[in-house]
Order: sequence, then structure tokens, then C-alpha cells
Amino acid sequence: MVEEDVYTKDGTVDINKNPANKKKTGNWKACRFILGNECCERLAYYGMSTNLVNYLQKQLSQGNVTASNNVTNWSGTCYITPLIGAFLADSYLGRYWTIASFSILYVFGMTLLTLTSSVTGLKPRCDKDACHATMTQTAVTFTALYLIALGTGGIKPCVSSFGADQFDETDDVERKKKSSFFNWFYLSINIGALIASSVLVWIQMNVGWGWGFGIPAAAMAIAVVFFFTGSRLYRIQKPGGSPITRMFQVIVASFRKANVKVPADKSLLYETTDEECSIQGSRKLEPTDKFKFFDKAAVETQTDRVKGFANPWRLCTVTQVEELKAIIRLLPVWASGIVFATVYSQMSTMFVLQGNTMDQHMGPHFTIPSASLSLFDTLSVIFWAPVYDQVIVPVVRKFTGHERGFTQLQRMGIGLVISTVAMIVAGVLEIVRLNFVRRHNYYDLEYIPMSIFWQVPQYFLVGCAEVFTFIGQLEFFYDQAPDAMRSLCSALSLTTVALGNYLSTLLVTVVTKVTTRHGKLGWIPDNLNRGHLDHFYWLLAILSLINFLVYLWISKWYTYKKATGRAR
Repeated sequence: MVEEDVYTKDGTVDINKNPANKKKTGNWKACRFILGNECCERLAYYGMSTNLVNYLQKQLSQGNVTASNNVTNWSGTCYITPLIGAFLADSYLGRYWTIASFSILYVFGMTLLTLTSSVTGLKPRCDKDACHATMTQTAVTFTALYLIALGTGGIKPCVSSFGADQFDETDDVERKKKSSFFNWFYLSINIGALIASSVLVWIQMNVGWGWGFGIPAAAMAIAVVFFFTGSRLYRIQKPGGSPITRMFQVIVASFRKANVKVPADKSLLYETTDEECSIQGSRKLEPTDKFKFFDKAAVETQTDRVKGFANPWRLCTVTQVEELKAIIRLLPVWASGIVFATVYSQMSTMFVLQGNTMDQHMGPHFTIPSASLSLFDTLSVIFWAPVYDQVIVPVVRKFTGHERGFTQLQRMGIGLVISTVAMIVAGVLEIVRLNFVRRHNYYDLEYIPMSIFWQVPQYFLVGCAEVFTFIGQLEFFYDQAPDAMRSLCSALSLTTVALGNYLSTLLVTVVTKVTTRHGKLGWIPDNLNRGHLDHFYWLLAILSLINFLVYLWISKWYTYKKATGRAR
């Protein structure tokens, strides 16, 4: 074997900063530790978030709208903070050290939340009628929650990209394995979520919140141990410097040269002459025809050099220009994921509140908490992820000739359609439920005699949509990101979930304000038997349909990136 084949060509190094040896590092032997870490971390996250709306209602005495909005606001923040972690990872720390440092912060947050639900003084005082939380207790609880939000911000944007880094994109065999990694990565997420939404939710509702939050805290500590155990096997991508600075340099240089003409021959544009890219850890990108204005930044003029060196605020390489173009191209696809994330967020809010009104008995003696029904979403993902990877892709590949079966954009589009159907199914169930209430005059009954398991189809459909859209997003934003901006682009994909949660909060707030005028109860009152939650579901279904039609236009317009050369 020639020496060049011993080491990766994508610029990765090992934990000792030596070039990554293909035989000794990376591939599935390294990924098992990353998948184990992710499974435990997601168990911790979903173990405290799946049932959070009920914790805020029962322990902190918050109403339906307040508790629902607090959950979506917090959940949204969990998907905004990845921008912080991604910036640090791509610019300075690298993905390995960003995950390591933020994981410690995450453990502190989980520990504090456990203390607020188990230690006298921090724990709200409860009698047989209700709990009475003081302002201080509420403040400490939300401090713990937002520490967790910050901790998860360093892990979420990095861990999927870090796992994908274990496969050399320049190697044909390893590149095919990378596509499967995203499916198994999402599967590991949902194995953790399955335990959280079944066992942990039951413990919270039947044993106590102290144990219910303590077990997720312990799971997070185990996740940290898993991560560090695999250190010597990891391939680590070197940070390439601030991507924000590089993008602003292109913008500034382009406007400075607004009157400069771009040559028709793209080979005349400025780029480094050697095979390696000037950006640490990145390969060169080929020039594209879209957004030609920014090509002006790569047109060399007499004033661009100072003492023989190129001024980066006047002259940028083609690769640097294409980095900015890649982000701009991603933005419309990114925006199309926001409505999907709004639908997804209903599982931890409106689906739970809807289930709270229904018969939760499973046999004569056992009851299933409404939040636990999210395990059917998880089971759906656990079913569809391997089916997609092992059955659907090989079958579809025969017809399309594409190595992944569907293109990433086609895969995401299918998920958008399925999520629209999920909202329609949820709306139909709510109509049936309300008709049942009216027919039997059950308006003031806490639990109507209608099985909660009628909710299973809507959860199952959302899970199926996740396999197509969320996993497709993970793979798409990793593949289409410039090499030195992958954490940032992963964070960008996660912000769709944040904005989806914020959009849910906005919709609930606006709907509540509009529908409660003139003394009316509105669509989402505390007693849902007197409301119209079905109208809210129809609103989401209509928004989802409009979003899909816009997405079709976006996907036809999109141009996939082309990388060349090798990383340094």
C-alpha cells in the first residue's frame, strides 16, 4: 500500500494532531462511541423534556397556554444555542473539544434540575389539591432548564457532523458508509427517546419527579464517559478560522468592486495555485453561475495587494466566495423546514394536552401518561429508519439510478407531505373527540371514555415524516456545507426546529388572543372539551400544504455543490 493511501485525504487528524490513519481511526469502530454518546444524551434530553409541559402544569401551577408556550420557548432556545457551539467548533475549538466542554455544562444543568424537584426548599410545596411554587423556585427551575439549553447547544450541531467526519469523503467506499451513518445516528437518538417516553415518563408520573429527572442526569454523565472513551479512535477535523469573518470579507470585497466586470472565463478568478485550499480543513470549491455579483470579490485588481500579500477584505479566493454562495443557496431550503418543525413540536404540547382529556387506561390497573404516547413516534422512527436504509433505498435505486435512492431534496419533500397528512389525521381525531363530548354532554368530565390510543396514528405519521425530512436535513446540510463550515450548517438546520417552536408559540398566542375576544373561551381553553383544538390543527395543515408547494419551487432551483482537490 502506498503511503498516501494510509492516511485520509479530507484533512482530518487523530487526537494527537497527527494525520489520521485509515486503519487505526474512524469508520464504524469510532462511531459506536459517538452513537452510544448520542443515545444516552438523547435519553437525558427527552427524559426531562417529553413530559415537561405536565411538570410545569402540575408542579409550577401553570395553565395550558402558559405551560405550552414555556415549553416551546425553551425547546426553541435549545435549537438556537447550537449557533454558539457551531461557531466555536468551526472557528477555534473543533468539534471534539466543543462537544467535550459543553457536555460538562449540560451535566451541571441536569443536576440542578434534579435538585429543584427533590431537595426541600428548592422543591415546590404541594398539598392534595395543588402545588405552590415560589418565584425563587420557579427561577431556579428555569435557570437549570436554560443551562441545559446552553449545554445542548454545543453538542447538537457538532455530534452528527463529528460522526460523519469519521468517514473520508474522498474515499468511495467510506462515502457510501457515511450515508448509512445518518440513518443509524437518528435511530440511536430514538432508542434513547423510546426509553425516555415510556419508562421515564411513567416514573415521573407515578414515582416522583426527583427520580424522573435524576435518571436522565445520570444518563448524561454516562454519555460523557462514552464520548471520552473513544478519543484515541476519532478523526478530528481542524477548525478553519471564523466562517463569519470569511463571509463578511466576500461581501465587503464585492461591494468595493461593484463596478468591476467579472470575466466570462472563471479560471481567471483568484484561487490558490496549489492543490490544497487556503482554508484550514477545507477542499476547494468549483465556481458556480448563481449570485454572480459575489464573484467580483475574486477578480484581482491592482489595489488588491499590500506589500505583495492579498488584502482579504479586497480579494477573496473562489472557494471563499463559493462558501458564501453555498450558505445563501441553503437558506430557502432551511426556511422550508420551519413549518415542519412547528408540526413536530405539537407532540410535546398540543398532542399531550389532547391526550390528557382521554382515557389513559391500558387494562384495568395500568394507566399510560399522555406524554408517553410519543413512544409511538419513536417506534415509528425505529421501524422506518432501517427500513428506509435497507429496503427503500435499494428498491428506489433500481428506478432512479441514484446511489442514495432519492436525492436529499426528494427525501425531505416526501416528509413534508407526510407531516401534512399527520395534521389532518390529528384534526379528524379532535373532531371525533369533540362530537363524542357533545353527544354525551361530557364537557366537564376530566377524562372522557375514549381511548388515548386513537392518537397513535398521528404520532406514527410524524415519526415516518421525521425519517424522511429530519434525517434528510442532517445529511443534506452536512453534504452541502463547505468543509470548514459543517458545524455551522448543522446548527443552521437545527434552528429550523427552534423557529418552528417559536412559530408554534406565536400561533398559539395569536390564536388565543383572536379567538378569546368578546368573552369567548377560544380554540385552546384550559378545558379543551369546550374549545376547538381541531381548528388549530387545520391551520397547521393549511400552512404545511402551502409550505410544500413553495418547497417544490425551491428544490427545482437548487444547485448541488462541487468540491475538488484535497484538504490541508
